[in-house]
Amino acid sequence: MCETCGCGNADEHAVIQKPNDPNYEHKHRDHDHDHNNTIEIQTDILAKNNLLAERNRGYFSAKNITALNLVSSPGSGKTTLLEKTIKQLKSNVPINVIEGDQQTMRDAERIDKTGVPVVQVNTGTGCHLDAHMIQHAIQELDPENKSILFIENVGNLVCPALFDLGEAMKIVIISVTEGEDKPQKYPHMFDASDICIINKIDLLPYVDFDMEKCKDFALQVNHKLKFFELSAKTGEGMNHWIKWLKQKP
Repeated sequence: MCETCGCGNADEHAVIQKPNDPNYEHKHRDHDHDHNNTIEIQTDILAKNNLLAERNRGYFSAKNITALNLVSSPGSGKTTLLEKTIKQLKSNVPINVIEGDQQTMRDAERIDKTGVPVVQVNTGTGCHLDAHMIQHAIQELDPENKSILFIENVGNLVCPALFDLGEAMKIVIISVTEGEDKPQKYPHMFDASDICIINKIDLLPYVDFDMEKCKDFALQVNHKLKFFELSAKTGEGMNHWIKWLKQKP
């Protein structure tokens, strides 16, 4: 749980910004630091988050917005995949993006160049996005009806598995450079996900990665997982992913 991994009440320190907007002034919410040695039980923390997640889900449902939570370890190629996806998809459906990182605006600036609305959520010491952060971010974005909202979560295969954001589904992304045992090492993330994207397949000739073994490990954790094998860099396999997205919302 997050109280043990060090991010604490990360939402209190989250900063939501739009890239390249000179008139945008972000504000930190006022908060007090409590130095008492208190311990909040995990269920209470998740119960509060889950309530806000249901509100987000109701908002998405009312506006017919498909919210997709992209989760992975750092370096899997999430942002590159998102850039390439947006370029191929934006003429078919309105797209909005929420970028989650501990620091910097780099990913939001990359997405901003694709021409779609984006906000960056910097979590500070926090290792995941939560439903409250998403609530504030969608207030800034005000996404259109019948659109797709991509949420690029903080690079981490542990805590994001626990936090419902109100999304339609979680999509876990791994790369062939990470090894086929990722589903065994991080089973909670694969169990919580609906889609598994295996990225960087252009590197298969150069790495020791067994595709079928990886998929078998993942299916042992979650037999309902759907797979996409692709390379965001070369475009190989992207057509299947884009075709699936075009059926949303």
